[in-house]
Amino acid sequence: MLEGIKRICNLGTGTIGPGIALTFALAGYHVNMYGRSNASIKRGFKRIDEILQRFNDHGLVETTEIPVIMARISGVMTLEEAMAGANFVIESITEDLSSKQEIFAKIEKFCSPETVFASSTSGLSPTAIAAKLEHKNRFVVAHFWNPPHLIPLVEVVPGEHTSRSSIVLTIELLKKIGKKPVVLNREALGFIGNRLQFAMLREALSIIDSGIASKEAVDATMKYALGRRLSTTGPFESADLSGLDIIGDISSYLLEDLCTSHEVSPVLRKAIAEGKLGAKTDSGFYQWSRDSVLKITRIREDNLIEWLSKDKQGYLDWEV
Repeated sequence: MLEGIKRICNLGTGTIGPGIALTFALAGYHVNMYGRSNASIKRGFKRIDEILQRFNDHGLVETTEIPVIMARISGVMTLEEAMAGANFVIESITEDLSSKQEIFAKIEKFCSPETVFASSTSGLSPTAIAAKLEHKNRFVVAHFWNPPHLIPLVEVVPGEHTSRSSIVLTIELLKKIGKKPVVLNREALGFIGNRLQFAMLREALSIIDSGIASKEAVDATMKYALGRRLSTTGPFESADLSGLDIIGDISSYLLEDLCTSHEVSPVLRKAIAEGKLGAKTDSGFYQWSRDSVLKITRIREDNLIEWLSKDKQGYLDWEV
């Protein structure tokens, strides 16, 4: 089945679209990158060029490879052009259900009977997104994490009608482009990653809401303890290494004291009401400037690129 995939249709040039397009191009695929305007396509290519320059700085691509890789990506502004010769679709437009339903219903008219449709939604229901498709069996979620060119994990989420062959093809394709796909047994809001992430964030917010510790202390604990350990051992591996009897003992007194609120945190509600939305408004939990955003983004990219280099060396490819 994988042999039939020659060209990728990449819908979206926003936050993660360019990184996804580049990931396929790096693996040798030709990509039709769809944007709604010439300006959006130019922004997409600018971002791709920036990523390649960073990769070049770290020795992940050679200077002579850059124009070859860029040439594999074609910017297009119509859905008919986007689907020309494409055998696999990956969508990353705005995180809005009706917009996603509409664009998939439109491109289905230009697809071959074998084309698989994938959405990189962060948590919307695949069954709901595919509701207006005639061939719902060919739809699956493939959630790339941001930044998609640096984070190896992709969550593969079937809808109620997704065929096994669509799932298998998606998994094989993701592996071929160097990703680490994880498959959910069934769909659930937020999938795996965001369910874990928001459980952690709920407790983090509760800690500062209740005055246990400052936001700085919470962030430091994640960065200099849990974050470093969890990059190598997941929660179940960590539990095994700690000893399940110890985990059971701690659970017996700690779980009843953890936050179980179903309401949005008061401190989060207050920040939103005041228009303090984070880095994009220069103020959130912290004050941000252009320089501070660039600095922390650069540090994050450097760390992720270092991990990407380790991944290519098989650093975490081991078995118990």
